[in-house]
Amino acid sequence: MKIGCPTEIKPQEFRVGLTPNAAQEAIAHGHEVIVQAGAGVGAGFEDADYTAAGATIIDTAEEIFASADMIVKVKEPQAGERKMLREGQLLFTYLHLAPDPDQTHDLLASGCTAIAYETVTDRNGGLPLLAPMSEVAGRLAPQVGAWTLQKANGGRGVLMGGVPGVGPAKVMVIGGGVVGTHAARIAAGMGADVTVLDRSLPRMRYLDDIYGGTFKTAYASAGNTIELAREADMIIGAVLIPGAAAPKLISRAQLSELKPGAALVDVAIDQGGCFETSKATTHQDPVYEVDGIMHYCVANMPGAVARTSTIALGNATMPFMLALADKGWKQACADDPHLKAGLNVHAGKLTYAAVSEALGIDSITADQAIAG
Repeated sequence: MKIGCPTEIKPQEFRVGLTPNAAQEAIAHGHEVIVQAGAGVGAGFEDADYTAAGATIIDTAEEIFASADMIVKVKEPQAGERKMLREGQLLFTYLHLAPDPDQTHDLLASGCTAIAYETVTDRNGGLPLLAPMSEVAGRLAPQVGAWTLQKANGGRGVLMGGVPGVGPAKVMVIGGGVVGTHAARIAAGMGADVTVLDRSLPRMRYLDDIYGGTFKTAYASAGNTIELAREADMIIGAVLIPGAAAPKLISRAQLSELKPGAALVDVAIDQGGCFETSKATTHQDPVYEVDGIMHYCVANMPGAVARTSTIALGNATMPFMLALADKGWKQACADDPHLKAGLNVHAGKLTYAAVSEALGIDSITADQAIAG
């Protein structure tokens, strides 16, 4: 199979879909790898690193899309890239289709087969290709939230850990999954007073058993959420419903009940965000204010630490990428139900129920797509 890796063109996205190590593995499996010139520079990989691994450097994205059997990326294809996708081509990347009808319609029109990192599963019910970036985004959230809280950036002017005689910042984390747990650990490590909200009693018991001395837990009822939000200096939104749009947990009307200058960090923004007033921002212009409340809603947070993120993502995606290349997507998905869960689009049809429900577009099952 000819595997192509174009340069990411989403604003301020420095990650790359294939590391030189992943390219070397694919070539060792008998495949051809073509990489766009400069694709890895933002993550600290030079073209020479790819040629040393056996890959071929190609000047333009047009050439990559025109000749590759499988396109491996990081972020969802942008409008210009979607025009270059073609029938029968395989796309392997993050998609986040539920809040993005334009992308969904373009992928359906292209006739390509698209497998989304964020809906691939594992035997424990986890999301192994989302987890590394969730870990990165979770650990980044208190860091960028602390910056947002600084007075010069529009925040309350509160120091995370306080100082002797002055209490620490109060941080509320909504969601006790991968993102929320990592966010809570880092925020607590910065000295903040941290509470994690979740609706799963077994998950809260686990967090309390493991981290009971580090941060607190609370049940995420609507009443509890707003009560704790009123006292919070920072609120980190870390709620995920796999493949579906994120639920809105704090409404615009409730912003008036929050502390002026409080920081909202919406890690769920890729799935539409979990605050009603959330809208995607970039690393270049990350923060905006609504009703006196500061919002940090960068849609590709892990791109800020591109080298760490690229290597972590590559470690997770490589086995699946090799399976797709070695067997073809149909056989790879038939052999692995967890990879099959990643199938979102095939030949003009949606194949993921949560996206179908979110966008009101009819879908078929992944099994029907494979059988076809």
